[in-house]
Amino acid sequence: MRLHELKAPPGTNKRVKRVGRGIGSGHGKTSTRGHKGQKARSGGGVRPGFEGGQMPLQRRLPKRGFTNIFKKEFAIVNVRDLNRFPDGTEITPELLLESGLIKRIKDGVKILGEGELERTLVVKAHKVSQQAAEKIAARGGKVEVI
Repeated sequence: MRLHELKAPPGTNKRVKRVGRGIGSGHGKTSTRGHKGQKARSGGGVRPGFEGGQMPLQRRLPKRGFTNIFKKEFAIVNVRDLNRFPDGTEITPELLLESGLIKRIKDGVKILGEGELERTLVVKAHKVSQQAAEKIAARGGKVEVI
């Protein structure tokens, strides 16, 4: 096959519907909107979720739960992710952000204990789980809560 032999498969190039261009086009006069009615008018139609006056679904369903507006959201890092740093490194939220382990610091950084740690590190974080603290201490590292 050569470049000049390339051709679009049949049915891929559909003609654009040009409305309001005279009766010869097949889409003239009412421009495919039919005669009268709400949808034929300019700006006509109903808003999203409108069900013709019937009680809309979003109002029929019961409200559930509660959202705490004071909730703190922490960026999560597991101890297995800390193996990428060399021994003796001081792990800070800024270092984690630089290295791409977290996208944003949010309300703080929390270290969780999933996986195994193979390095001796000094970890400074806003929160550290008990399991993570034990694993860091077992390798001779230190945990500081900031």
